[in-house]
Amino acid sequence: MTKKCELTGILPLKGHNVSHAKNKTKRRFLPNLKKVIFKSDILKKNIKLNVTNAALRTVDFKGGLDKYLLSAKNAKLSKKVKKLKSSIYSKA
Repeated sequence: MTKKCELTGILPLKGHNVSHAKNKTKRRFLPNLKKVIFKSDILKKNIKLNVTNAALRTVDFKGGLDKYLLSAKNAKLSKKVKKLKSSIYSKA
């Protein structure tokens, strides 16, 4: 399973651990992913997604998954979420 947010497309970042002596060792900064079940009012079903905590807060702020997807750009969405968005557009 990839460590990628299905709504925002956020991936792990690369960086260094830096010691007091300025020695650098490689490390990864992983996104804060949660497995969340969203309820779609338009499709009348539950949808399970891997989402970052920040994206979860954004969905809540926008007023639900349906409203978030209607305003989201397709470039950042996963294939699964793009299909959901197109089915929401067809029903709405």
